[in-house]
Amino acid sequence: MRSRFDEQLDQLNKELLEMGALIEHAIESASQALISQDVVSAKKAIEFDREVDQKEKDIESLCLRLLLQQQPVARDLRQISAALKMITDMERIGDQAADISEIVIYLAGTPYITELEYLPQMADTAIRMVRGSIDAYVKKDLALAKEIIDMDDIIDNLFVVVKNELIGLIHDKVENGEQAMDLLMVAKYFERIGDHAQNIAEWVEFSITGKHKGEQV
Repeated sequence: MRSRFDEQLDQLNKELLEMGALIEHAIESASQALISQDVVSAKKAIEFDREVDQKEKDIESLCLRLLLQQQPVARDLRQISAALKMITDMERIGDQAADISEIVIYLAGTPYITELEYLPQMADTAIRMVRGSIDAYVKKDLALAKEIIDMDDIIDNLFVVVKNELIGLIHDKVENGEQAMDLLMVAKYFERIGDHAQNIAEWVEFSITGKHKGEQV
């Protein structure tokens, strides 16, 4: 019975890795679309979001089967419950990559009002955080989870830089206002992706220690 349960837990890890890969691809496609104003890449990110939604349902079903059909011990319960929390954040990351892509499609063909220096940095950091948080879960790596949690400050600081730059562009030329607001929304979506990746890492921490955000659960 236990060997069958362990096989299903391994399958859960595999499914989470696959979902993580999907959201990484979604962020990468959205970022590339943003940089090159590539509508094709933007549409790919939106397609990835549909796959992410289906993967969330598949993983949720697997977790429920593990809870209902098996007799998990406390450690297993933490792992399964953490996975259920993680896939919610992962699904929202997919949504936000799609939201960025929708803005890219809207702006297609319109020259940018500024060189996109910091938004790609936000995207790269978000991808690293997503990849690291999933790896930390599968490897049960508490140090890596803590590293990912701390990385959220990088994205938050970049968001402030982008916001201040865009405010300055509006101040210099009011006609910049509409696109500046669109680009600020893109920055906000990347910042939210960082928040969700941080949430994932915090649930990894819980799955290992039984504590969430420093409190015993």
